[in-house]
Amino acid sequence: MEYIVVAVVAVTLILMVHASFEARLAGRILSVLMAAFVVRLAVNVLVTRSGFIDYGGDNLYYEAKAVEIAEYWRHHGVQFVSSEQVGPIYSISVPCHLFAIVVYLCGGRAPLACTAVVALIACGLCVVMYRFARLVGADERAAFRLLVIMAFVPGFLLHTSDTFKDGLNAFLVLACLALAASNMQRFGMRKLLLLAPLLWALWHVRPYMVFMCVLPLLFGVTRIRRAVSPRTLLVVAALAIPALVVVQSAAEFTPAGILQEQLERGQSAQVRFANAEGGSGVVFEDDGNAWNALGPKIVYTVLAPFPWMSGSLALQLGKADTVLWYYLLYCAAEGFRRLWRYDRRMLLIIMLFVVPGTVAYATTMSNIGLIFRQRMPIVMVTSLLSAIAWTRTPSREDGPPAPAADAAASAVPGSRT
Repeated sequence: MEYIVVAVVAVTLILMVHASFEARLAGRILSVLMAAFVVRLAVNVLVTRSGFIDYGGDNLYYEAKAVEIAEYWRHHGVQFVSSEQVGPIYSISVPCHLFAIVVYLCGGRAPLACTAVVALIACGLCVVMYRFARLVGADERAAFRLLVIMAFVPGFLLHTSDTFKDGLNAFLVLACLALAASNMQRFGMRKLLLLAPLLWALWHVRPYMVFMCVLPLLFGVTRIRRAVSPRTLLVVAALAIPALVVVQSAAEFTPAGILQEQLERGQSAQVRFANAEGGSGVVFEDDGNAWNALGPKIVYTVLAPFPWMSGSLALQLGKADTVLWYYLLYCAAEGFRRLWRYDRRMLLIIMLFVVPGTVAYATTMSNIGLIFRQRMPIVMVTSLLSAIAWTRTPSREDGPPAPAADAAASAVPGSRT
């Protein structure tokens, strides 16, 4: 049964690509994504489940919880369960339920089938990245280049080759931001309705990511039509932090209260010191204050692991990913300059996620391996600017590329472009 599930997921990938792209693009994109799908299954068998590298642990926990949920369903019927029925699954209930469906169908543990579902989500994210890149102004060549890079970037490939939740988290974040950007260009009630289940799912994967998406989502709804001036950018940045502080202090058990609790826990000296005890831990001289030594923390959050650092095999393999990230950052600087010239509204949606998210993660920085996984959505959103840099511009003045009208209609898989 496990192999049947894998085959069904592969067919679903084929249907998703053909539903999302016209024929002239579908064949080329499908060849890339099908290769990425197969590679992830191979990595699952030969690397993550073979003991080739000593990495992970949370993936096995999610799978174990999925088995518990499937067993609960067999006795009480299929339903959405909570921590009261199967133990603590707060903030991981969506991936656990997703894997539980596979376990339930297969009649027991099915790591390869669960990985196939994760690989499908990773391929869906690549589709979102392509459409999002077209939405912000990249041409087809640049968007396809970005799709290929995201499909095979080593860190993302590893974390979507087993039952990790990082791929699902990145997919939900990018889909929400893409809908916000699309809604800013062309308002549609369908896009707002799509946001509701996406945000609900994201809340049950990584709750704080919902709040990291709030500012871009609100800006996308406003649909400000005139160019955003530098003064406006400064005002928005200056008001964002105190506004969030006021919202956080509104109530203890509201979503804002939950965010505050998670942020305080992640910034606490005890948690940061505990995370720093691992092989890739980093300790900063901040006197126990998460906001001290913020400059070095941001540098580590954005650029680590550095080429000269020693550590585990997983850390050494992560350096290949980091070198590619340096290249994307270099290209993103040029993309930032171009987008500033012709579409500051779109640039602001990107930066409203990247900048606050980077600062928030920096205040919790204590382990390179952990931050390497956490910053994946930030890396992907930033790489959209790289696609702008790769786009052939029509003139020396870096005027706007030809608008991708079809891509603006919807940036999630399932609608043709």
